[in-house]
Amino acid sequence: MLKDYLKQSSFQFEEKYVDQDEAAKEEMMHDSGGFLGVPFTVIVKDDGSKETIVGFDKGRIDKILQIYN
Repeated sequence: MLKDYLKQSSFQFEEKYVDQDEAAKEEMMHDSGGFLGVPFTVIVKDDGSKETIVGFDKGRIDKILQIYN
């Protein structure tokens, strides 16, 4: 659902396979405070700060990305 939504909205994204990539898993654990569920989304803002979203929270994604459209 999340991938389809981002593709439909024409947002660029990078998909990481935390079950196959130890560095990606460590990055996710750091950014999430230890959460290992998917989907887990990190939105990096222009100023370098990050917004993290657990699960497919369309409302929150829309709110954050609307600033950058």
